[in-house]
Amino acid sequence: MKICRSIQELRDLRQSHGGKTCGFVPTMGALHAGHGELLKRSRTENQISVLSIFVNPTQFNNANDLTHYPKTWESDVALAESMGVDILFAPTPEEIYHDRYQYVLQEREFSKLLCGSDREGHFDGVLTVVLKLFQLVAPTRAYFGEKDFQQLSLIEGMAKAFFLPLQIVPVPTVRESDGLAMSSRNLRLTFEERKRAPKLYEVLKSAHDLIQAREQLSQLGFKVVYLEELRGRRFVAAFLGDVRLIDNIPWPKAEGVRRG
Repeated sequence: MKICRSIQELRDLRQSHGGKTCGFVPTMGALHAGHGELLKRSRTENQISVLSIFVNPTQFNNANDLTHYPKTWESDVALAESMGVDILFAPTPEEIYHDRYQYVLQEREFSKLLCGSDREGHFDGVLTVVLKLFQLVAPTRAYFGEKDFQQLSLIEGMAKAFFLPLQIVPVPTVRESDGLAMSSRNLRLTFEERKRAPKLYEVLKSAHDLIQAREQLSQLGFKVVYLEELRGRRFVAAFLGDVRLIDNIPWPKAEGVRRG
């Protein structure tokens, strides 16, 4: 596995692989088995695999959240090697944002809902950095988990809107044995919070309606940010202590938009 820090080094490596198909998994590090599933798909379906690790500052509307985002470089490198990654791209913010974030990509509708409703500018940062990474890596396929379903949908829409020559591949949410959706942020949960965290998924899939779901989550100590049904899914975001958790599940009854 080649680790590269600069854009020029990445371009040279990509050029050396000629016309081989390339799978790409963009991440912010703190890798877990969910990322491993994305990398497995990439390795299986392409001739080479590229992983990026870049904690993107422009998608954090809370400076404290950026400061405390978990960083596990050594274990990340070990997981990447074990999954057969060919290139690990780990640029600096100065490399990615040489323009000082003067040029920003925006989506004007879906990005304002759900996670966009309380995280101003979040998806502007996500879409901008993902487009930059697509331009640099030039993948055949890029892999994203359905846990971040809104992000996945927006990236699919971006790729279609700008005629990007790649396939966006959705991968089902990977869960812990107790049902908690795997997330890098789970590392920040205290022992007691981690025991309670799976209730988010349990309530999401069992509550009769959103009002009942909100009541149950509040009783369990979650601070609900949103509970909504739209686009055939049921979505939730809630704080447990200082950690913001999100989840979603298919919900065929979600016609139109419902909020709880």
